[in-house]
Amino acid sequence: GFRGEALAAVASVSQTSILSRTADADSAWLLDARSGELRRAARAQGTTLEVKELFFSTPARRKFLKTDATELAHCIESVRRHALARPDVGFAIWHEGKLVEQWRALPPDTERSQALARRLADVLGQEFVDQSLPVERVFHNGAITVYGRAGLPDAARNRGDQQYSYVNGRFVRDKVISHAAKAAYEDVLHGHKQPVYALYIEIDPLRVDVNVHPTKIEVRFRDSREVHQAVKHAVEDALAVPRAQLLAQAEPTAAPIPPTAAVRAPAQYQHNIPLNSAAGALQPAQLQALWAPLREAALPAAAPIPTAAPAPTAGFAAPPATDRAGAPPRAVQDSPPATAGAAPAPAAPDHWPLGRAVAQIHGVYVLAENAQGMVIVDMHAAHERIVYERLKAQLGNNQPIASQPLLIPATFAATPQEVAAAEAHSASLHTLGLEIAPFSPKTLAVRCVPALLAQGDAVELARSVLAELQQHEASTLIARARHEILATMACHGAVRANRRLSLEEMNALLRQMEQTERSDQCNHGRPTWRQLTMPELDALFLRGR
Repeated sequence: GFRGEALAAVASVSQTSILSRTADADSAWLLDARSGELRRAARAQGTTLEVKELFFSTPARRKFLKTDATELAHCIESVRRHALARPDVGFAIWHEGKLVEQWRALPPDTERSQALARRLADVLGQEFVDQSLPVERVFHNGAITVYGRAGLPDAARNRGDQQYSYVNGRFVRDKVISHAAKAAYEDVLHGHKQPVYALYIEIDPLRVDVNVHPTKIEVRFRDSREVHQAVKHAVEDALAVPRAQLLAQAEPTAAPIPPTAAVRAPAQYQHNIPLNSAAGALQPAQLQALWAPLREAALPAAAPIPTAAPAPTAGFAAPPATDRAGAPPRAVQDSPPATAGAAPAPAAPDHWPLGRAVAQIHGVYVLAENAQGMVIVDMHAAHERIVYERLKAQLGNNQPIASQPLLIPATFAATPQEVAAAEAHSASLHTLGLEIAPFSPKTLAVRCVPALLAQGDAVELARSVLAELQQHEASTLIARARHEILATMACHGAVRANRRLSLEEMNALLRQMEQTERSDQCNHGRPTWRQLTMPELDALFLRGR
């Protein structure tokens, strides 16, 4: 409805009429706002408010109207905002006698999330729903409820024209809400893209003031920090679920993967896949630790592998075992039989959301086969996210990142700015698992590095982190930019392109992606994997046409 003065203002500059009939009235009544005349008219139960010839009585104001197309777009956007707030109400937009938009009301007993998804699909398109995730969180024992849908990072746009936020059913543009939503997307968006979302906040009306703007489009919260945290955590939780887990619920579009499929490469092929010793490559001893927790998950139960002594590493898999003379790997049958107390058998390959690895392309991409078709993985981007999330988890416990002393400190020639940064930010470096101290007036020594990155290039890591610290001088800025520093560290600790992986290593990477939060995007917002379904592959080759 209208506030009284708003309706009077509209009626004073236009030809306004109201046609209404209540349920118990024998006829409708028509009110002409300009003449004040009230007369009987024909209408079913309901109300029609008609506004024609806007600003006809104030020609000076009318000159400021834009073209008909522009003003119509503003009108449609205004109605669209109301339509998204009330799925139980139908809306129709007519322009010069033609129906422009129509959104039908949904039954009142429709479940809230279903009604919202249906209305969003009607108003913003089915693609919005397909490219978004449901949000549903309750905070402080029901004091604040946040629900709606948050777009996938891949659906981000150049403009923020699909960002809708509602407070107690009222559309608002609030800096607290928009900042919280943007913060939730902080490390999953690429470049300066804008996320898309429709978020609804239910809060005690006494804790929000709506009378802070003439158009009531802005609000003021009594505790804005509380609302900010609620929105941020609600959206973060929705984005944290790996999309690969949704594949397990999807209908398969390809033939099931045979249970006897060789997830592990035959010994002769494993022996022929080199582990490059170039810069950035990880040596055999460096690959054990990250592989060990997922060894059973990445291989069939019938093919256990003896576990070697763990070693600190930044890798993600174990290479084929070889004897001291460099003989080919032992056959799977040589492994000791599983005991009765062994862990339960892992899921069959066709139950893995990202499927099983089948090949590697140019040392950059991993190809996998799953129930929907083919999966293409950017191995560096995927591993970068895995390392990044592990670093964040360690730092999130208000504990310094676990570090490992270097047997021989790595020294390098440093600029005066780097020496000053190392001395000024020694506490921050300690929190990040690094110990960088002056070795001489123009030399720095790296004595400790994060355990997860122990086998990386310590000098390059130190230079990169010091460069980040120089850009964020104040301690408060360092705290805000911590994710950027961790992203830099993760990038140095991730497996590099052009490194050949065995099938064991590829499958271990896939299993970790399925278990790691936000593994669909790397730290810079680029996608880590793509799915090509069988229908899409068939279309490429015109099959079935």
